Amino acid sequence: MNFIFFGDKKSPFAEIILQGLIKSELKPIAVFSNAKEQLDAEYLKSLCADFFVVASFGKILKKNIIDIPKKGIINVHPSLLPKYRGPSPIQSALLNYEKETGITLFFIDEKIDHGQILAREKMQIADGDNYTSLIKKLAGLSVEMLVKTLPMIMAGKIEPEPQNESSATYTKKFTTQDAFVDLEKDNPKEIWLKIRALNPEPGVYTVLKLKNGKELRLKLLEAGFSSGGGFASGGKNAKLELIKVHPEGKGPMLYSAFLNGYSKLLE
Repeated sequence: MNFIFFGDKKSPFAEIILQGLIKSELKPIAVFSNAKEQLDAEYLKSLCADFFVVASFGKILKKNIIDIPKKGIINVHPSLLPKYRGPSPIQSALLNYEKETGITLFFIDEKIDHGQILAREKMQIADGDNYTSLIKKLAGLSVEMLVKTLPMIMAGKIEPEPQNESSATYTKKFTTQDAFVDLEKDNPKEIWLKIRALNPEPGVYTVLKLKNGKELRLKLLEAGFSSGGGFASGGKNAKLELIKVHPEGKGPMLYSAFLNGYSKLLE
């Protein structure tokens, strides 16, 4: 079973999956990162791979690449497709306060996250989860699924199923502006959801006014949320508790330490 692995070398999702496959003795014959500007189709053909495995690669593969492997290209997508197609399925699930997510293995075609499904497995999202913890859990689930599914694909024991286009939803790439919050005006629950979903990238932040007329950019790294009625509601009794922050020009610190050091400087 010869396969090539494609992944973003900066992505913990891709790294965990690759290391997990190697430990399980499903070692790829080659690994490509998205650092290469262009994939060499002739070189890929010369490797004679049965299939490619793609995880968080960050580039759209063209038809001349898609047509190379005999058994197709298997994408590992961290959502229950066709829900949350696109670049930010984990962040979007957290922002929308989903209670479950999962992994979908599917054959890549020329459309984004559109191909036939090979396997799907669900995973619960706990209120204590954030992007960092959830990406590790989903990557671990991906390894388990690939170890089980890849031999079945080789043996022709899986019948791919088309996605239900009427249920498709799409995600976007989040920007720095998406990660800004106003601690006085924004809903506490929405701030908490952003802190869970948009750290470490693009990084949630606010801007505080200082008595000297300047402004201080404050990254919000960790927070808790309560509303009296449970996590599901975010009404007027809702309360956001900042736990860890990172003031501009300083290192990360507990919010209590930030208040002790900066309270006299804030308006």
